[in-house]
Amino acid sequence: MTTEKDTPNETTGSTGDHDEIDPKLLEILVCPLTKGPLEYDRGANELISRKARLAYPIRDGIPIMLPGEARELET
Repeated sequence: MTTEKDTPNETTGSTGDHDEIDPKLLEILVCPLTKGPLEYDRGANELISRKARLAYPIRDGIPIMLPGEARELET
């Protein structure tokens, strides 16, 4: 019997709490404020915009690309 945790996420193919972001998706996603590139932080499960100094959360394998939901990076 499989549980929801055991079933791979259709978007990412991952089964864990920290879903991997699809590398192809990461290639096309940009920061909504700067239009600059994003880096995937696996440990924090966030997409990082160094230029905007923001970290966008990933929830249930879905990047939340709203500046109001992003965390400001420390200096």
